Amino acid sequence: MTKSLILASSSRYRREVLQKLHIPFECISPEIDETPLDGESPEHTSLRLAESKARKVAESQPHALIIGCDQVATVDGLQIGKPGNHENAVKQLTMLSGKEVIFHSALCLYDSSSQYMQSTNVPYFVKFKALTALQIETYLRLEQPYDCAGSAKSEGMGIALLDYMRGDDPNALIGLPVIALVNMLQQAGVDVLSTSRI
Repeated sequence: MTKSLILASSSRYRREVLQKLHIPFECISPEIDETPLDGESPEHTSLRLAESKARKVAESQPHALIIGCDQVATVDGLQIGKPGNHENAVKQLTMLSGKEVIFHSALCLYDSSSQYMQSTNVPYFVKFKALTALQIETYLRLEQPYDCAGSAKSEGMGIALLDYMRGDDPNALIGLPVIALVNMLQQAGVDVLSTSRI
């Protein structure tokens, strides 16, 4: 690649997903206000924030391809975030018990030299089982997913909490829709399979 590839994120989960492509990249954490706007839909919030993160990093990286991501989870029309601690995670999983959560995973690829932006929103649907207080407590003590929206890691023990997961790309649930990213990189002249390091 002639341009550097930058993941505009501090998320270790997104970094681990991108590493699967075996292409060189670096991470720069964008510092932006992630507060939803009044009356803004979850889809629009996630897309706006993904694009804002990429543009923020572009301010210091004028010749790069920048990946911006954001994810907004909703249940019954309400946005749910990262619990941050055990008590909030118990409340969150109790609320999510027996319900379907929609994860709106927005992705953009921004060419900072041409200012060309590709963006999309990849939804993913997760249905939680009807959970007992003991199941919730046991799971949280085992995995401590306090930095995950929805208080569960589907790639770990959290899979035991779920009835189903539906969507076009399971990586979208982790916050980085890789299928869409590979297509965007192709449009930007980067063939992942030709660029990957063996």
